[in-house]
Amino acid sequence: MHQQKRQPELVEGNLPVFVFPTELIFYADDQSTHKQVLTLYNPYEFALKFKVLCTTPNKYVVVDAAGAVKPQCCMDIVIRHRDVRSCHYGVIDKFRLQVSEQSQRKALGRKEVVATLLPSAKEQQKEEEEKRIKEHLTESLFFEQSFQPENRTASSGPSLLTVFLGAVCVAALMLPTLGDVESLVPLYLHLSVNQKLVAAYILGGSGGFCIYGVMVVALFFF
Repeated sequence: MHQQKRQPELVEGNLPVFVFPTELIFYADDQSTHKQVLTLYNPYEFALKFKVLCTTPNKYVVVDAAGAVKPQCCMDIVIRHRDVRSCHYGVIDKFRLQVSEQSQRKALGRKEVVATLLPSAKEQQKEEEEKRIKEHLTESLFFEQSFQPENRTASSGPSLLTVFLGAVCVAALMLPTLGDVESLVPLYLHLSVNQKLVAAYILGGSGGFCIYGVMVVALFFF
C-alpha cells in the first residue's frame, strides 16, 4: 500500500527537486568564494539517489558528485572553481542535479543551478549600489510626477494680487505725466516720471513682458 500511495509522484522528470542556492557566484579576487556549497534537500518519505552534471566539468571540482540522501534529510555538495582566469569572467555555466529513487535508474526530477565567475566582489557591490541608487531615483521621480498635475493646477495661473498689481501699474502708466497741461485728467492724477518708472519696474518683475508696449501706448495717448 505504501508503494501504491507514492507511485503517482514517481513520474519520470516530474519530481520537484529542492536545492539551495540556485545560483553560484565566484569572485576571482576573493579566494574564499572559490568554494561553494550546494544543499540538496529530500523532503520525501523515500531515499533519493543524486548525480551532479556540469556543462564545463574541466573548470570545477565537485566533491561527492553522486550519492544518496536519506528520507527527510539533506546533503551538502561542495563545488570548487579551479580556473579563475580572466577569459572566464562573465561566462555562465550550468550544473544539473538529477535525482532518482534508489531502486530505479530513471531520473525522477532534475534541477539546474547557474554558476558565474566575476572579477571582483567590490566591483559587483559597486554595480549593485549604483543599480539601487538608479532604482531609488526612478521611484522618486515617479512619485513626484504622480503629484505634478495637482501642483500645476494649483499654480497654473497668476495670483489675484499679481493681477491687481499689474492692473494698477498699467493704469499708472496710462495716466498723464506731470507738466502735461493739455490732458483732461485731474491734476492730482498726474504722475511724475520716477513714479512711472517704478510702476514699469514692478510690472516688469511681475510678468510684464509687454511693458514697452504699454509705455508706447501711454505716450501715444497722453
